[in-house]
Amino acid sequence: MSTRLEYERDGAAITRGSFALIREELGERLACFGVLEPVVVRMVHAAGDTGIVELLQASDGFVAEATGALRRGATVWCDSEMVARGITRARLPAGVDVRCALGDPEVPELARRLGTTRAAAAVELWLDTLDGGLAVVGNAPTALFRLLELMLDGVARPAAVIGVPVGFIGAAESKEALATLPHEVPYLTLHGRRGGSAMACAAVNALADEREVVPR
Repeated sequence: MSTRLEYERDGAAITRGSFALIREELGERLACFGVLEPVVVRMVHAAGDTGIVELLQASDGFVAEATGALRRGATVWCDSEMVARGITRARLPAGVDVRCALGDPEVPELARRLGTTRAAAAVELWLDTLDGGLAVVGNAPTALFRLLELMLDGVARPAAVIGVPVGFIGAAESKEALATLPHEVPYLTLHGRRGGSAMACAAVNALADEREVVPR
């Protein structure tokens, strides 16, 4: 006789139950996020930690600009394949292209010539379709720093930036720079060392999904 443990096997039920628990545990803290609330719920779900709400910050107009870019069919540029692959294409409006330049054959030589990481060098290849698009950084602080440099120099103007790189060197600093430097691009970030692909993807998937996943 095969072993059969008792656990929830219905994926939809797991999602509904998880989101309901998140909303219950956060209570009034969630209400203060306004239109950002569905994004917060999905990011908390991806992190498995309601405590991240204390570290989340978004600028005024972030949701409107990010969702507007998706509805227009703008390009979503990602700093890693993990982020790009985690975005659910079925949720995206028609015409939205999700791209990652990290694997482009030009990147290693470009990184050597610029004296930087491959992730930062890959951002140079975003420029043709970055203006008006959505930039998503979930792994590499150097990619976020390079994006900020291009924005501050007036070379790049994405519609919005999701900047949640994870790590011990440069992650917290790059996100602080995103939140404080005068680039005037709407942003979403998660302060400190935490972040990563799962939370970056969760944010995009929430922005792309206009349906109410869990009734309130």
